[in-house]
Amino acid sequence: MLIANPKATSTSRTARDVLVRAFSGDLDLAVAETGHRGHATELARQATVEGYDVVVALGGDGTVNEAVNGLLAEGPSPKVPALAVLPCGSANVFARALGLPNDPVAAIRTVLSALRAGRHRTVGLGTASLPDGTDRYFTFCAGVGLDAEVVREVERRRLAGARADPSLYVRTAVRHFYAGTDRRRPALTVEVPGRPDQSGLFLAFVSNTSPWTFLGPLPVNPSPKANFTGGLEVFGVRSLGTMPVLGTVGRMLTARTHPVRGRHVTNVHDASQVTLRAERPIAFQLDGDYLGEQESITFRSVPKAIRIVI
Repeated sequence: MLIANPKATSTSRTARDVLVRAFSGDLDLAVAETGHRGHATELARQATVEGYDVVVALGGDGTVNEAVNGLLAEGPSPKVPALAVLPCGSANVFARALGLPNDPVAAIRTVLSALRAGRHRTVGLGTASLPDGTDRYFTFCAGVGLDAEVVREVERRRLAGARADPSLYVRTAVRHFYAGTDRRRPALTVEVPGRPDQSGLFLAFVSNTSPWTFLGPLPVNPSPKANFTGGLEVFGVRSLGTMPVLGTVGRMLTARTHPVRGRHVTNVHDASQVTLRAERPIAFQLDGDYLGEQESITFRSVPKAIRIVI
């Protein structure tokens, strides 16, 4: 089943049709277009129930996240279809972390080669559990605080017609940093079983792989040790002063092998479970999708969660 998001940033019906033609000689292919938020989850769950071998997600990180949650609605299992990813969004962090080209036409060659060879890779994921009992998988990152507030504002601007590109995220982040977020009252505490709590944080990223995100071609890498075979990595920020933040961002853009460190940041390495607790409701995003405000979220690492065609 090919699940296509017709509204993904760089996707068009023509591009989708090119991909369908490329696949048609190799696969018995069913095509389904998403029509609303959460639709890819419904379609991927249907594919699991109906016994499809592979689900191909054509879209951005949001489409991929929804497909993953549909495939794993009943939990990881050898019976779950494998997932293939064809990147057509604004960032495509998960696809790029897997090593796929950041272009659907180039990526299709890699995916077709893997399908012909029966080649796949099993990767670990993360889950986020909310106080109301809701659980949701994520592929590469979750964020609480400022970054989630920026995602929320970008989504609002996209609904108003703005194009989602790196410059929109940068402009929105700068504007919100100075005129939107609370830079005086840190609300977050990181709790890891068996380790001391770390409080006084303004924001935190929970990473399942690296990089955390991209600014165009530039990887943003607060936790370079994060990978699909290990536990979760956490990066937290203790100061939202202009100079500390500029220094931290600079180190995130140049970090390659070691986590960003300093007196204004904190790190957690290879955790199987992490809880972020807030003194007040605080913004929350998962794989780049804004999911409202929460006061407590527990994240868990899920090893060998899903098979990826690559």
